[in-house]
Amino acid sequence: MTKRSPDKTKAWGTKSEHLLRIQEHDFTMRPGFGGPAVSVGVDVQVESLDAISEVDMDFTMTLYLRHYWKDARLAFKSNNNLSMTFDGRLVKKIWVPDMFFVHSKRSFTHDTTTDNVMLRVYPDGKVLYSLRLVLSCRVTVTSMCSMDLSRFPLDTQTCSLEIESYAYTDDDLMLYWKKGNRSLNTDEKISLSQFLIQEFHTTTKLAFYSSTGWYNRLYINFTLRRHVFFFLLQTYFPATLMVMLSWVSFWIDRRAVPARVPLGITTVLTMSTIITGFNASMPRVSYIKAVDIYLWVSFVFVFLSVIEYAAVNYLSTLQERKERALRERMPCTCGLAHPGTMSASYSEVDANTTGNYGSMPRNGVKRERMLVQLMENDQVTGHVSSGTYSSAAIDTHAIDKYSRVMFPGSYILFNFIYWSIYS
Repeated sequence: MTKRSPDKTKAWGTKSEHLLRIQEHDFTMRPGFGGPAVSVGVDVQVESLDAISEVDMDFTMTLYLRHYWKDARLAFKSNNNLSMTFDGRLVKKIWVPDMFFVHSKRSFTHDTTTDNVMLRVYPDGKVLYSLRLVLSCRVTVTSMCSMDLSRFPLDTQTCSLEIESYAYTDDDLMLYWKKGNRSLNTDEKISLSQFLIQEFHTTTKLAFYSSTGWYNRLYINFTLRRHVFFFLLQTYFPATLMVMLSWVSFWIDRRAVPARVPLGITTVLTMSTIITGFNASMPRVSYIKAVDIYLWVSFVFVFLSVIEYAAVNYLSTLQERKERALRERMPCTCGLAHPGTMSASYSEVDANTTGNYGSMPRNGVKRERMLVQLMENDQVTGHVSSGTYSSAAIDTHAIDKYSRVMFPGSYILFNFIYWSIYS
């Protein structure tokens, strides 16, 4: 039997540094220095999309980032063509791509229980470099991840995570997605409380810097659609109820000032609280959001209901003053057959039941004038004697009658237009 040569990769006591001849090469230089650019394939496994903040304009993502390239300096002899796997301790001694995340606020590598870094070297010099990161990438106005909140909370956002080499231009290092759009894998359990993840996809572009040149840049793009049910319960529904509550005053007697005024003031203050509380948790953007339109239009409807009662009260007072002045100028032709049960106003007394003013006794004229004055005072102050309250008709102003139809109709029309545009 022929004796097989032992596999040096499995020999006990053989140092990996001697096997890979690390001491014989200068790994501060890229592979194939002076020749064509090193091709570095990239794929990503997204583990979780943890948080998205509209206030800070950022998102937090946990992912596995893997690099594939070939370095002939790391080639070694192996009879069974098996690869060797190392941890992060060998990474510091060889050349690895200097990737960084554009517009990154902070990033770190998991180190529980050791650094989550894996290096796998194949006999032909191919290298797999994998690490687990948590990235928090800033979304700025000038970046590809800017958030447009003009349709908030009925919006759809597209954000990007950008990967680029810091030192090597496209002449020295070429980044590409190893398997195209299939290079991006996501966990099926990824979910967000406020967003529905619609799509993940990858793109590749060139970035130019005036002082250094062109760089390959890889993009991880994901599209998010916001769940609106939370905002329906917390914002839209309470605002709609406040507007509907303000309409109750149109069915209250215009003379019931203590009932209508507090109702209007309460709804106005409640709407102000809703608007203030909502804007406290939002970024201070310089444009109008969709929810701002709804809340401020609702606030205007509530405010107009208070103005409506002020107009009704003012016009009713003017009308009563004119009627009182007209009665004072008219000659008194009234007579009362049953003064104790009279509940109608001075102008509503039938002229056929009255006698001649000049032929009435002096004490009858005085008593009639006193009763007319009492009725006028009752009409102005809104007090009606208990014996005649059931037969008195509610005095409703014409503005209240029109408001009962115009206010709900206008608000329904506004909602129809609003949800047609933003849905």
